[in-house]
Amino acid sequence: MDTDFLIVGAGIAGLRAAIELSQAGRVLVVTKEALGESNTNYAQGGIAVALGGGEDIALHLEDTLNAGDGLVDREAARILVEEGPLRVEDLLRWGTGFDREHGELMLTREGAHSRNRILHANGDATGAEIGRSLLAHSREHKNITLLDWTTTADLIVEGSSIVGAWLLEREQHLVAVHAQAVLLASGGAGQVYSDTTNPTVATGDGIAMAYRAGAEIADMEFYQFHPTALSLPGVPRFLLSEALRGEGAYLRNARGERFMERYHPLLELAPRDVVARAITREGIGPGGEQLPVHLDMRHVTGIDLYSRFPGISRFLAQHGLSLATDLIPVGPAAHYLMGGVKTDVDGRTSCEGLYAAGETACTGVHGANRLASNSLLEGLVFGARAGAAMRESRVDRVRTATVPPPLAPHPSYNIDSLLQQLQGGMWQNAGLLRDAQGLRVMKNVLEDMRAEIAPSRASIELANLHSVAGLIVESALAREESRGAHYRNDFPERNDVRFGQHSIVRHGRVTFEPMTAPVLAR
Repeated sequence: MDTDFLIVGAGIAGLRAAIELSQAGRVLVVTKEALGESNTNYAQGGIAVALGGGEDIALHLEDTLNAGDGLVDREAARILVEEGPLRVEDLLRWGTGFDREHGELMLTREGAHSRNRILHANGDATGAEIGRSLLAHSREHKNITLLDWTTTADLIVEGSSIVGAWLLEREQHLVAVHAQAVLLASGGAGQVYSDTTNPTVATGDGIAMAYRAGAEIADMEFYQFHPTALSLPGVPRFLLSEALRGEGAYLRNARGERFMERYHPLLELAPRDVVARAITREGIGPGGEQLPVHLDMRHVTGIDLYSRFPGISRFLAQHGLSLATDLIPVGPAAHYLMGGVKTDVDGRTSCEGLYAAGETACTGVHGANRLASNSLLEGLVFGARAGAAMRESRVDRVRTATVPPPLAPHPSYNIDSLLQQLQGGMWQNAGLLRDAQGLRVMKNVLEDMRAEIAPSRASIELANLHSVAGLIVESALAREESRGAHYRNDFPERNDVRFGQHSIVRHGRVTFEPMTAPVLAR
């Protein structure tokens, strides 16, 4: 099978790139689940965008830089905030239904933002509405083919170039798809942890495939843990949007006290890494016992909480809770990966013919900690830029006979058991609070763990999570400081002299370097 452009992932970055490429040739978009099932679909909070012109753009840039704790690539952030309004205008033209008040776009505020600049759709279903709009617009282009329920097993490498990918057809055999350029936009890797707000599709596929192909990987130690996921026994972690605190919600410890004043002057609207660590510390008793932490909106007036947060309200009601009348038990959960495949601002990786965008990529735009609601904007802006770069740099690659990757006929282990071991170990040893001892324990666990790629989606995902876990652990061990979302109990201070740069993984070795454009492998 041949196409001009292959896109792995049908979330916000992948679909926006496909639209950008639609006039340049045949575009094949592949996703392993139903169309619409991606991290984009679960994004509640909104999309941050500076619609007020020059001063607002400058403040959005400043807020992004401040949240990133000294590691934000300024050029990437400048592009994000300056091009963001243009990409949101595209969405409006394509029929995206953002919430309005008296006919005007409604703008709200979230943690670490200096002013109201967050657009929402259907209250707390922003990502789903943007995804719906992009999917509908993609279907209007005859050059775009959307292929669901198809797992991408690996990239096709010829020399130092990427010339396509292997797709797993009906869980039985591999099919080679050749392309002039490949974009990885498969989202993040929240499933590497036992507690995550991410859907089951978030298994780090793009990052793992790129690493196996020889691409540079950056900043994998920086995994953002959302401070407020619903914490109920036996219930999967459900995201309770930053916007709840933007509308005035308090955080209270087991004694009923508001505690954020002890941690940050912005209180409940402090950067996510600060709030998540504060909740973790308040949730540990003097004897090490677990104590509850609650989100409290009982005092909030002047707003219909059910109308403002319909999805959250419905989910809470299923478990006998109400934002208006109850304290809501919360705890941190793995939410967003700042690191990923190292790219320039046009999505180019260190492998010729390979591009990455969205949460799969790392441009340095988020630094060590992502500003709330910048992720959807990132997908739009850098998805469009990657599509444009692929369009402009298309080349006809000479193909030789393609040899499929080696597959085990059947996994020789229990996939579910191994997955639970990996996720639990990562949460305990490489989660919100880390130290060398725990990280080395996890490194040994991963070294002892077998993760063969067999012809099944489950085995491919486990192998990818195994690779991603190793990248996180090695990068976290190497960064002997605390910064943003990466906190080391044994190195609690920030160290700009030794670690004021980005971690780059090449062929298993971690170095610290400025975020320059990737160098093509030769």
